[in-house]
Amino acid sequence: MNASATLPPAVVRPAVEDRHWLSSDHCAAPVLDLLDGLGWTIAETPEANIHMTSPEGGVYVGWLPEDPSAWAREIVWRVQVLPADGEVWVQEFGVHTPSEAVAGFLAALVTHSSC
Repeated sequence: MNASATLPPAVVRPAVEDRHWLSSDHCAAPVLDLLDGLGWTIAETPEANIHMTSPEGGVYVGWLPEDPSAWAREIVWRVQVLPADGEVWVQEFGVHTPSEAVAGFLAALVTHSSC
């Protein structure tokens, strides 16, 4: 038996320094920067919650760090999609989800739609 044929493929692991974004710093900047750059309407409340709406109004994103009902469900991000030809759907992200991950989700969403 050939030894090289039985070895699994090498696993590539990023350096620890490259993983800093995998834990939340509770900062909304990556999402705000993305959506602001795409021309979304952004409104901040006196309580420091932020509400963002896509230019055509079909997608809502809420950053809800001070919303008691969101905290009761242990979420801080709410994405609500209002399709023209379908049912409304919602994706929520917990308090420990990095904003970079939410931004990645939204970038994929807007890439495949007219948001």
